[in-house]
Amino acid sequence: MSNILHVNLSSIGSLLDVPSTLSKPSKRWHLAFATIYCSRALHSLLNDPLSNNKNKSRKLLLNTPFVALDVKPCSGFSDIDQTSLIDLVKAKNLDQLLELGGAEGVAEALKADFKNGIHGDVQDVARRKEEFGSNTYQKPPPKSILHFVVEAFEDLTILVLLACATLSLGFGIKEHGVKEGWYDGGSIFVAVFLVISVSAVSNFKQNRQFDKLSKVSNNIQVDVVRQGRRQQISIFEIVVGDVVCLKIGDQVPADGLFLDGHSLQVDESSMTGESDHMEVNTSLNPFLFSGTKVADGYGRMLVTSVGMNTTWGEMMSTISRETNEQTPLQARLNKLTSSIGKVGLAVAFLVLVVLLVRYFTGNTEDENGNQEFNGSKTKADDIVNAAVRIIAAAVTIVVVAIPEGLPLAVTLTLAYSMKRMMADQAMVRKLSACETMGSATTICTDKTASSSIATNLLKLIQQGVALNTTGSIYRDPSSFKFEFSGSPTEKAILSWAVLELDMDMERMKMNYTILHVEAFNSEKKRSGILVRKKADNTIHVHWKGAAEMILAMCSSYYDVSGSTKDMDDGERMIFEQIIQGMAASSLRCIALAHKQIPEEENEIGEGPQKLKEDSLTLIALVGIKDPCRPGVRKAVEDCQYAGVNVKMITGDNIFTARAIATECGILRPGQEMNSEAVVEGKVFRQYTQEERMEKVDKIHVMARSSPFDKLLMVQCLKQKGHVVAVTGDGTNDAPALKEADIGLSMGIQGTEVAKESSDIIILDDNFASVATVLRWGRCVYNNIQKFIQFQLTVNVAALVINFVAAASAGEVPLTAVQLLWVNLIMDTLGALALATERPTKELMEKPPVCRAEPLITNIMWRNLLAQALYQIVVLLTLQFNGESIFGVNQKVKDTLIFNTFVLCQVFNEFNARELEKKNVFEGIHKNKLFLGIIGITIILQVVMVEFLKKFADTERLDWGQWGACIGVAAASWPIGWLVKFIPVSDKPVLDYLKW
Repeated sequence: MSNILHVNLSSIGSLLDVPSTLSKPSKRWHLAFATIYCSRALHSLLNDPLSNNKNKSRKLLLNTPFVALDVKPCSGFSDIDQTSLIDLVKAKNLDQLLELGGAEGVAEALKADFKNGIHGDVQDVARRKEEFGSNTYQKPPPKSILHFVVEAFEDLTILVLLACATLSLGFGIKEHGVKEGWYDGGSIFVAVFLVISVSAVSNFKQNRQFDKLSKVSNNIQVDVVRQGRRQQISIFEIVVGDVVCLKIGDQVPADGLFLDGHSLQVDESSMTGESDHMEVNTSLNPFLFSGTKVADGYGRMLVTSVGMNTTWGEMMSTISRETNEQTPLQARLNKLTSSIGKVGLAVAFLVLVVLLVRYFTGNTEDENGNQEFNGSKTKADDIVNAAVRIIAAAVTIVVVAIPEGLPLAVTLTLAYSMKRMMADQAMVRKLSACETMGSATTICTDKTASSSIATNLLKLIQQGVALNTTGSIYRDPSSFKFEFSGSPTEKAILSWAVLELDMDMERMKMNYTILHVEAFNSEKKRSGILVRKKADNTIHVHWKGAAEMILAMCSSYYDVSGSTKDMDDGERMIFEQIIQGMAASSLRCIALAHKQIPEEENEIGEGPQKLKEDSLTLIALVGIKDPCRPGVRKAVEDCQYAGVNVKMITGDNIFTARAIATECGILRPGQEMNSEAVVEGKVFRQYTQEERMEKVDKIHVMARSSPFDKLLMVQCLKQKGHVVAVTGDGTNDAPALKEADIGLSMGIQGTEVAKESSDIIILDDNFASVATVLRWGRCVYNNIQKFIQFQLTVNVAALVINFVAAASAGEVPLTAVQLLWVNLIMDTLGALALATERPTKELMEKPPVCRAEPLITNIMWRNLLAQALYQIVVLLTLQFNGESIFGVNQKVKDTLIFNTFVLCQVFNEFNARELEKKNVFEGIHKNKLFLGIIGITIILQVVMVEFLKKFADTERLDWGQWGACIGVAAASWPIGWLVKFIPVSDKPVLDYLKW
């Protein structure tokens, strides 16, 4: 044993003797090898049961020199590195791919099974994320609240007010000292600070809301294969090595390599700007890029790069999603704001001129009753102070006149509505869609048994279903239950074949070699496959698709016994009647057909093959029930009751379409057989432009339509002045979704192309949610009109009162701080209170709002002018006779005017809840936010009057005076009720001013 030990130790010594000629990396490898060898050799010596020299061995080890190496543990992906993978796909390097052994070689290096994908357990996914990164993008940091504070300071009126406040503060301190001289200027500063704070916080919250919605909209579900099971996972959970299943309309979730598939074409316009579709195959172009869309065919890809390592990731990280897009309504409101602002500016200028003239002509007095301006005897400081005070009053009029709260009200209303719509299964991608939906006049929407079968026919059906499909089947080993993946039609047929016909899809695929595939698309409405049977090398073609189209390709059929029979005209008519009968029962009729290629045509060459499309043999007709979902009929009725036409545009045949449309209420009794109400796409297409424009309103159902037909109908409806909403879920729906005023895509079955083209995503794929979106759209418009009426009442009243008082008495009864407080009530608290009103059933009882209809309707003019007139009369009465009526001094009188004015707005806020209904309190108990805001406003007003004497320039009021203020303000309710009895003309007021 000692001899063996000596030999081993000698070997170790020679190993540790590193030759000096080696390079540094070689020396490190040499030492690493020596360390591993030594450890193994010594371990065997120390644990040898025959050795009695363990102690001796240990002593030798203690005296033997050693080298400590920091050897990094292997990641498990040593055969390939991340940089190589990134460069491989980005550069489309075919030579490098061949060196790595093709896609199979890369899959092997990434420890991914070509067929079954990765293991996919928590540890495996975590290891891959650590090694190759996660499928997320680095986005620019979100805007902080400081950004919105700075943005608020950019408002010109705020800057003018700050300048006035600064001058007022400086001259005030100079004249009255620090202790009392800061009141006027400081009050304006505080009021401006409040306005800026509220504006900044509102905008900041809205920005955060957009970020949340953005995360939800980007969270796409992707089909991957893990452990042989096809499953849906979030796009953010995809890792390098994943095998992803792609079909028409999908977004490619990461960079990768094409594994297998057929007729796969991708739209790379988002990356390259080129509109032509790129064909992806194993030989010439096996490279796939994140962010591109699948335009045709299907396939599987191996993920090689994710997140920031993809070309799309690099591009996305530099893009900041701006949330300051202006909706059409906001643009109209800005125009209205500008117009009102000009009026306010004119009034403010007149007030400025009147006050300056009155001051310099000696018609104004100070607090002691002395003449303020007395020519050269008046100090320069006093003149400047007076001028600043007059300018501040004029600027304040501008502030209260400009309803900058209108855009804020829209923002608040839309943000609130978007949040509530999300809860109602509708995700808004574009703000303008909310308000446009309120004007929608037309909505265009798309909408198993077995018997004894002969053995040979059963096998043909199984072949036709198993081989000619983009769906897949997974059987859970624990529960032995089947999971079906694919489109709803594919899943229905697969489940029937597996559960009813005992089809074994895996075994079937193993027995055949796929030679060529023609993928299903909306134009052909069929899919075909060319296969070679391995057992006898015979070649077969299988077709599956719309029954009448497949039937037209057949010249024979299989009977129940499995025998082939020629199809004469009589037999063909019987089959057509069967198809029509199934369609009339709301069944989607799918046909399967087959043909074996004769020996003489058995030579299959290289490249794409042309599948036989004639002389086929009909195998089976399968009827799939596509029932109306619960609540759809009610939703259709709601839309029709609201004056919105619902049209069904479908690829189904005319019998199926008519049956489904009747079932869900799109076709009413008596319309089923009306040739003008139900047309086929090709008929509509063949109309002249004049005929289309004449008949488009009468059409309720368009069957057998192509994507072009759907687009054509949308264009015709828009030309006739309709506001068109379109629902769709397929890639083929994208043109119509984009063309429509509002595009609504389906969140579950919808393709990524459809979602990208839409404005609103219906998360539960239910038409009932479309009716909900319509209701919310009308609610948004209605809430904004309520706020406009509320704010303009204040604007008109404040402008008239201040102008008349300035012109007649030479003073403004409402100070800068008081008007800023009123402005705060209007802009923020008022907007928040009225913006959060929920949709009511009455909204669906009115016709759609016409695009050309003015924002301020005759009804709104009636309501606001009545309230403004009442406030003007009351407040001017107080201005000129308030001291004698209440037996108080001027300071208390001004406080009474301010208090009454604010309380009038509080009571009028209730009136603004309903534009037409007389009962303004209906459902108020449900709007807790409205009641809370009213409560907060009253509490703050009490604090302003009773406790902030210096700040608000007010005097405390006794109980009698408070009662008088409340009584005068409460009269707004009966006035609002009585005014609604006054009839108004339908013709807009402004139209009377036109010649």
